[in-house]
Amino acid sequence: MSKKRFVVEIGFGVDQHGHENDCTNASIKAIKNAISNNCLTGLIEICDLREPKELLKMNVDVKLGVPYPENLNKKKILKAIPFGEKSLEVVKGGLVATGIQIKELGDTSDKMIICNAAVTVSIDL
Repeated sequence: MSKKRFVVEIGFGVDQHGHENDCTNASIKAIKNAISNNCLTGLIEICDLREPKELLKMNVDVKLGVPYPENLNKKKILKAIPFGEKSLEVVKGGLVATGIQIKELGDTSDKMIICNAAVTVSIDL
């Protein structure tokens, strides 16, 4: 068997209430943005993965571009992926923009954190 890419999905996520430069929420939003507008019918119709447990056979490799790679809860981020063998690569990227600080929302700064995600789904054929 060899691993073949099925789809590469691109997404971005924003946390308008950056807390101590934590990129976790924006990263989760980026992953969900990448996967939320796709219906991978080919997994069933072409690859014949018919049961949810068979979807565990697919590989889901996530590459994130984030402004503060050291400030991630990787375990929490991987939970944003519903199926498959999951892997995560984090690189410095993304963007930090100036927004507003709203103390009532628990903001600790006026930073808006923007993260990018490339989600690659592969299967063994």
